[in-house]
Amino acid sequence: MGLFDKHLAYRDAYKAIQQAGADPFTVRFDAVVSPTEGIVDGRPTILLGTNNYLGLTFDEKAIAASVKAVQERGTGTTGSRIANGSFEAHVALETALAKFYGRKHAMVFTTGYQANLGVLSTLVGRGDHLILDADSHASIYDGSRLGHAEVIRFRHNDPEDLAKRLRRLKDVPGERLIVVEGIYSMIGDTAPLKEIAAVKREMGGYLLVDEAHSMGVLGATGRGLAEAAGVEDDVDFIVGTFSKSLGAIGGFCVSSLDDFEVMRVICRPYMFTASLPPAVVASTLVALEQMIAKPQLREQLNSNACRLYDGLTALGFVTGPAASPIVAATMPDVERAIAMWNGLLQSGVYLNLALPPATPDSRPLLRCSISASHTHEQIDQVLKVFAEVGTALGVIDGQQRAFA
Repeated sequence: MGLFDKHLAYRDAYKAIQQAGADPFTVRFDAVVSPTEGIVDGRPTILLGTNNYLGLTFDEKAIAASVKAVQERGTGTTGSRIANGSFEAHVALETALAKFYGRKHAMVFTTGYQANLGVLSTLVGRGDHLILDADSHASIYDGSRLGHAEVIRFRHNDPEDLAKRLRRLKDVPGERLIVVEGIYSMIGDTAPLKEIAAVKREMGGYLLVDEAHSMGVLGATGRGLAEAAGVEDDVDFIVGTFSKSLGAIGGFCVSSLDDFEVMRVICRPYMFTASLPPAVVASTLVALEQMIAKPQLREQLNSNACRLYDGLTALGFVTGPAASPIVAATMPDVERAIAMWNGLLQSGVYLNLALPPATPDSRPLLRCSISASHTHEQIDQVLKVFAEVGTALGVIDGQQRAFA
């Protein structure tokens, strides 16, 4: 037996992908020239898989703040905040996040993945109960494994199933933490948060919402699904990331619960990971300010999302339940999904290939993520290429080609 023998099935599947054409795991960009365009193999390519929702990766003010910070503070902190202390910008960012969400406390993590890993493994422990939506992100599942709470899954977006599972815990000792996401990352559907909040009020427990893909996207001010659904008072913890709408990297958790600050001395992923470098913190602070000051970015993002979603649906592609900045087209089989992804890339469109078992219903997906910076011309070009490649591969019948 070899060390990697248990992974041979994945190796063989990966080889099959490589033999079919370009390798989605090792795509190399010669250059990234804007939030929506890169160069791949010398070819101008529309970027449709980057989660750059508000297009802030090239914001001039954010770039200037980042450059200034690296010149004045160096390239990194070289240690955790417990060991090496906090820079003033770390505290400023946490203060800004707490104010934005109207919460008393905020903690910043080095990645969004780490935020879920740290928060979930720390809030509940042995004897407690962690109740997860079945389609939760990998970081949520990994956070549940790092802790020692009992993990209970309920059917995706099913408040009745959540209530049923909570009823089974009646009179059972231990805390209950319910975890859902604002926008789910594979097909872009949203949680029925108003109904889930009602279950939480009736049955008790705490509610955490991961707003990674909904921060800056949903809500009157961009605070996410909890704001859009009008249930912010029912949400005890909000986790999010800087790597989507804010165009950087990092994660956070905000809350108004008393004693939240003890997390800084008991949350191992926070305590034992080097803190965010000054340049990233500086750009994130400015990006947050820009997100707040420019609601038109959110309006343009949602307009673009509807344009792509409606266009793909009109062409005959199987799409998700509603338009969102994540627009996924379900493919009939893995072979055509890989071929379609290759055909799109060769025609100047880069997006994400999602294969089972990573997909919600074990069907392959082509996952698009829209930006406020995409032009109508770019979206229409994407639809034209989808129509051409989809027809050639028999994914659609070619009779509906409004964008051809």
